[in-house]
Amino acid sequence: MTSRLTPEFDLFSTSGKRTGFIRAPHSVHRSAYGFIPIPVAVIAHGEGPTVLLMAGNHGDEYEGQVALGKLIRTLEPGQVRGRLIVLPSANFPAAIAGSRTSPIDDGNLNRSFPGNPDGSITEQIAWFIEETILPRVQVLIDLHSGGSSLTYVPSALARRHADPAVMAETITLLRAFGAPITYLANAAQGADQTSSAAAARKGVRHIGTELAGGGQVTPAALRACEGGLRRVLHRLGVLTEAPAEPAPPTRLLEVLGADYYVYAPEDGLFEPLVELGDTVQAGQPAARIHDQATPWREPALASFEHAGLVICKRVPGLTRRGDCLFHLGTDCDG
Repeated sequence: MTSRLTPEFDLFSTSGKRTGFIRAPHSVHRSAYGFIPIPVAVIAHGEGPTVLLMAGNHGDEYEGQVALGKLIRTLEPGQVRGRLIVLPSANFPAAIAGSRTSPIDDGNLNRSFPGNPDGSITEQIAWFIEETILPRVQVLIDLHSGGSSLTYVPSALARRHADPAVMAETITLLRAFGAPITYLANAAQGADQTSSAAAARKGVRHIGTELAGGGQVTPAALRACEGGLRRVLHRLGVLTEAPAEPAPPTRLLEVLGADYYVYAPEDGLFEPLVELGDTVQAGQPAARIHDQATPWREPALASFEHAGLVICKRVPGLTRRGDCLFHLGTDCDG
């Protein structure tokens, strides 16, 4: 099976620094023979690992997009040992729209792997990443944040691995990133359709992030992203110069199951009863949901099913039944 997507240059033989586009053919009313230009950069020099850096997997998650753009502009080949392939806005239609999903096909790239070379645009992008790029890289770093609907304590994360040696090296990379929070997650619903699942299928090491969010870019989250990225790349041997700032300490947590999440029980206005970084107990009230149509009615109450640290919180006040309001992490040893 052959991808319909075509890079403007060879991602794996280019040396030095080169920028351009991966062309996804797209014939529409306004452009019969057009293509979607997915930005890509390669920075390569000498022998070393090949690392894929990705952001804009969800288009409304901006911190990684900004950080990778800055990295492309400032990093020179002489500072690299190996090869960096950089996709700053992997789901480009979603990134341009500032949307979690693509406005073309409503595709959520991080729920579309392994994709389909003859499918929708989002499925084609997923297939190209999994079948064309990942088989030839050693590490994937996928930069996410809370996007428009959530905000996080800035976090680095990875899925658990059955091999203790792989898990130990993954935790070493996460500690090198140095986010305030680091968490390990078990496979969840839809987890076989994510970039981390794609990496696992190809035997590629993977780490990710959840860098604040709320539909904005904050200086603190961007600093955490930029510094963490350079420390991990140095740890991997791709960057020759050690970052000036050492990794700050990180708190290691795990997210184990559905009871770590709190969902809206009704439609209405979300009144949070706790904040990010709070420690909560099982049974503790988490939020009230106020009915706008019958404001004299007592609000519905959502409670925590598990004890832990609040690492994620919904942003918009207007919510519907089934929306995620919070999720927790609990301390672990790795």
